[in-house]
Amino acid sequence: MSTPGGGPTADVSVRVGWADDATGIAEVQVRAWRQAYAGLLPEEVVAAMDPSDFAAAWHTSLNHPKDARNRVLVALERNTIRGFAITAPAEDPDCDPILDGEVSEFTVDPEHNRHGHGSRLLQACADTLRADRFTRAVLWLNSTDDVLRGFLAEAGWAADGAFRELDLHGDGSVTVKQVRLHTDLSES
Repeated sequence: MSTPGGGPTADVSVRVGWADDATGIAEVQVRAWRQAYAGLLPEEVVAAMDPSDFAAAWHTSLNHPKDARNRVLVALERNTIRGFAITAPAEDPDCDPILDGEVSEFTVDPEHNRHGHGSRLLQACADTLRADRFTRAVLWLNSTDDVLRGFLAEAGWAADGAFRELDLHGDGSVTVKQVRLHTDLSES
């Protein structure tokens, strides 16, 4: 495969995740979380994040989703996972779980940003949520993540006025403020 200019193109795709993807997803998650939570969590907590701990949980959730509309999507470059996302019915009290879907996780390997993986993954999320008959999608993101917010805004997502504060330790010592974005999934 080549581009119109004659250069090679990457073998890239997005598909539904399988239980065998658990380790690859966990590795991407840990790399992304180490970057995202550096400075928020104590250094020893960030350093202690172990992909094998995350992989076991991913394996279980991929084998036994809690709802038939829960989907894990993986962005691939050849056979290597470069990003992942989770789509599901929205669970916020002001959302309708029949009409509102949520992208509850959206992560691209920080070492492979700006290679199109995020765009393909976001489009696959929208297509998956539409196929599950949702008409609106929501996504929570850290209020300080201007890069992701800009990326989503360019794709047609906007703040809907909802916000929340996550208590990462349960004792109020480490909190993360988040805002909710939304987009219309109805086809024009």
